[in-house]
Order: sequence, then structure tokens, then C-alpha cells
Amino acid sequence: MKRVMLLAAALVLGASSLCAQDAVSIVKAARDLAKADTTSTRSRMVITAKDGSTSERVIDQYSKDGPRGSRMIIVFQRPANVAGTRFLTMDNASGGEDRWIFLPSLGKVRRIAASEGGGNFMGTDFSYDDISSMDRDIERDTHSILREETLDGALCYVVQSVPKDTGYQYSKTITWIDKARSLIYRGEMYNRRGELAKVMEMSGYRDVQGRLTPMQTKVSTLASGTSTTIYMDIIKYDDPIPEGVFTTAYLETGRVR
Repeated sequence: MKRVMLLAAALVLGASSLCAQDAVSIVKAARDLAKADTTSTRSRMVITAKDGSTSERVIDQYSKDGPRGSRMIIVFQRPANVAGTRFLTMDNASGGEDRWIFLPSLGKVRRIAASEGGGNFMGTDFSYDDISSMDRDIERDTHSILREETLDGALCYVVQSVPKDTGYQYSKTITWIDKARSLIYRGEMYNRRGELAKVMEMSGYRDVQGRLTPMQTKVSTLASGTSTTIYMDIIKYDDPIPEGVFTTAYLETGRVR
């Protein structure tokens, strides 16, 4: 993910270049790790309820960067009750995102308002804002280094990011970023009351086309005791993706015109 599904990675970033960086540079380095013109994935979303029962969804995701900004579409393939659901998000000129969703049961495309950013995304622990979080403009937050500490044997920068805009669903996020390699291992998201709301954990990093990529991303919601884990089954960088995929017409038909 350039988006919440990949959350970043790459092979080479000299440790000496990190030693004097400020918080903004550290966050930018982590965001740029899996930089690619396009990303295509197939993954499994395993949703775990409070009682430990699970359900699984299979999704395809396509993202593309370019002069028109970042664009991303998610297509639900299985099970049958969500198959054909498609979600599109695109950068807009104001620095935010425009979002639309197509639900087969309604048979039409619906625009997702900015005020719905904190809403639940298709019964998972991700919100609409979470899906777009890794392409959120760095300048929309104020970043600061809280400390350095070891997490699972890796020395990390612990970076706090506070949104400048009051409409964002989180009051702050705290991220653990590997000091040597800029890999993101953990994120904590705090609600508008300043309470820890969600924890995101990334693991299983593998080299994919020269980019270290997390094969597993887990988001846990503290209040509900639920979690959603994304297992990356297939990922390809820089494969051509037709521009017509990133349109509301594709959302409605599933075909490129």
C-alpha cells in the first residue's frame, strides 16, 4: 500500500542519512519506501470478532500515482454477499480526497462525504480515513519525535503526528519507525477525546521487486475488541493500469470504457 494495505517499504536508505533528520523527514522517508508508479495487489481480509469467530474477504486493489495525484480502487471479490462492491478514492486539488463507493445491492455509485471519514469500511476495523491515511499529505499534520525506543529488537523513532485540520477523525497518531531502515512497525490512533482507539501492526516484511513490503497488516479496535488482518497474497509494482479504472464509470460497471 501506498495506502493502508502496504504501508510502506524499500531496501536502501543509508543509516547515516537518517541520523540528523527531523520528524517530517523521518515520516517522509517511511512514506516513500514503497514508492511506485502503480501497485496491484490481491489480499485476504480476516475479520476477527470479539468472541474469536472470523470471516474472510478477498479483495483486489489498484493504485496509481502521477500528475493527477494518487488514485486507488478496491474491488471485493469474495464472499458472494460483498462481491462486486467497489471503492474509489482520488486526490483532489484542495489536498484532500474524493471518495465513492458502489454497492451492488443499491445498484448505484454513492459519494462518501468528508464527514463520513471515520465511518466503518465494509464491516472491517478500517475507516475510510484509514484506507487513505498513508497518502495523507504530510503537511496536513504537525510531526514531532517523542523518543527513541526498541520495539521487537529494532531501534525505532517514535513520532507523533497531530492533524492541523479539526475535521480529521483522530486527534493524533503515534508511529514506530525503524531507525535504520525506515520500516513502519506500529501505529497508534487516538480519538478526538485523546483516548487510544486503534492499534495498527505491520509485519512479515519481504523483498518485492526491490522494495521491502509488509505481508501482514493488523488493525485492532480497542473499544469493540475486534480486529482486521490483511494478508498480502499477490503484489506487483509498476504494472500498467488503464486510467479508466479510476473512474466512477468503472465503479458502476467493473469495465474500462
